[in-house]
Amino acid sequence: MLIIRALARSGTSLYNLSDSDDTRVLENALEENSLLKDVGHAGTSMRFLTAYLSTQAGEFELTGSQRMKQRPVGPLVDALKQLGADIEYLENKGCPPLRIAGGGLKGGAIEIDAGISSQFISALMMIGPGVAGGLHIKLKGEVVSATYINMTLALMNLCGAAARFEGKEISIPEAIYSLDEFVVESDWSGASYWFQMAALLPGSEILLPNLLQDSLQGDAVLPELFVNLGVNSSFGEQGLLIRSSQVELPEHFEYDFTGCPDLAQTFAVTLCALGIPFRFTGTTTLRVKETDRLAALGKELGKVGFVLQEDPSGEWLSWDGTRCEPEQNPLIATYHDHRMAMAFAPLAIPLGQVVIDDPGVVSKSYPGYWQDLKKAGFGIG
Repeated sequence: MLIIRALARSGTSLYNLSDSDDTRVLENALEENSLLKDVGHAGTSMRFLTAYLSTQAGEFELTGSQRMKQRPVGPLVDALKQLGADIEYLENKGCPPLRIAGGGLKGGAIEIDAGISSQFISALMMIGPGVAGGLHIKLKGEVVSATYINMTLALMNLCGAAARFEGKEISIPEAIYSLDEFVVESDWSGASYWFQMAALLPGSEILLPNLLQDSLQGDAVLPELFVNLGVNSSFGEQGLLIRSSQVELPEHFEYDFTGCPDLAQTFAVTLCALGIPFRFTGTTTLRVKETDRLAALGKELGKVGFVLQEDPSGEWLSWDGTRCEPEQNPLIATYHDHRMAMAFAPLAIPLGQVVIDDPGVVSKSYPGYWQDLKKAGFGIG
């Protein structure tokens, strides 16, 4: 919504914006006059700004943290160059930092690999109405996280676009964005840790405000998935109320996380703690997140006694019930990844306590996480 508002050159108010680092980074980058934009660890901001700045007059440098300089942006840059963008890699080919000489893009048909990140596709989609002649995007290969593409499409069309997504083609006619005051949905990904806590502590009752039943977010599958773990959900005027109870747990859990990859860490930790073997597919994109999340899960769950198996190419992650000797007083590393910290913290319920390294990393998406845990009765020290 911040990108759409900027493309519309609108001063319209957006309400219920997250106070996360990613949101603040993007807001600052859009508002400040500096030609140097540093997004830190914010991968979404990097991808969206790469496309956005390509439409803006001027020459910009877009950079980020050391980890960000390792994260791929090549497919997006290649697609933008098909539209006439002038973009140069300043260090390693295929990765930030970038020099972007913006303006003068022309529409038409482009192709992009859809198997790496849906953010590349969303970034292109959002600039589509503003390029001369509109945009027609052909997706190559397996489409990962199509739920995020559909979310982008729905928000664009709410703001005056007339985009269509059919099969592996996205058509975006030239148009002018127009938006009124807008209330942004709360984050289902952040809600997942409360579902996790409820599952680990039967008898819990938690109210999660501003979550919508008819959500555009792929992670809104949480109620459907957690009901098998004893967590029941009901929507009311104040938001979503979740209640957990003791139930007979499944002997095995299998799920394709292609549409909701940000839930994989939550479920891996939860299922291990509940003693439920699992096999996840649709996990390829987890290799190129804030860290290699598959490797990180394997290493950190190993510290507390669980031996995970993973496909070298990232196609699947599993646990067959194999245990190992847990470390004495393990320190859970977070690898600059907010979701590692938040997914492992609820292990304090079955283990008595857990020690998280670099707890401030949660500010990327959920700055109030530790304060909210205190409200729920956890001791944070």
